[in-house]
Amino acid sequence: MIGATDTTATMVEWAMAELINKPEVMKKVQEELSDIVGLDKVVEESHVPKLHYLEAVFKETLRLHPALPLLIPKRPSQSSIAGGYTIPKDTKVFSNVWAMHRDPEAWDEPSEFKPERFLSYPCKFDYSGNNFQFLPFGSARRICPGIPLAEKMVMHVLASLLHSFDWKLPEGEVLDLSERSLGL
Repeated sequence: MIGATDTTATMVEWAMAELINKPEVMKKVQEELSDIVGLDKVVEESHVPKLHYLEAVFKETLRLHPALPLLIPKRPSQSSIAGGYTIPKDTKVFSNVWAMHRDPEAWDEPSEFKPERFLSYPCKFDYSGNNFQFLPFGSARRICPGIPLAEKMVMHVLASLLHSFDWKLPEGEVLDLSERSLGL
């Protein structure tokens, strides 16, 4: 439960930081919220599935800032060959989803926050773990069991924050979204 609340809060923070740095994207989300929810109403769970642009923002946030950059390790039950490399049985294998999500062969301008990339192929980039370009929740037997909760919670919190308040930085300020190791 702690892992779920921490990663959910972290995703909300990353999404808000990206949106604050990209006011034109935030404006699109707020326009969508005005159209779907209305100006004098509160965001409800029933609105969330209709918020397609906000979903694209959420997916782009997961792509750029995965909650677990190195997915939970897997151990093959038998020796196998992957990408020309032999992986011995019981070797601990980590998937670097952070690097996969920033692969320039898979993504146009991989370091840029561009939610629109998820509007063209919404089904291709679902959370099932079958598309190895986009694995924010892992795949196979070790896929995150909290996907429905994470999707609903992050989307609802973001929608509520963006619908209820106007967010902006002081004039001339930009958030530094560069990532760095904590040196642990």
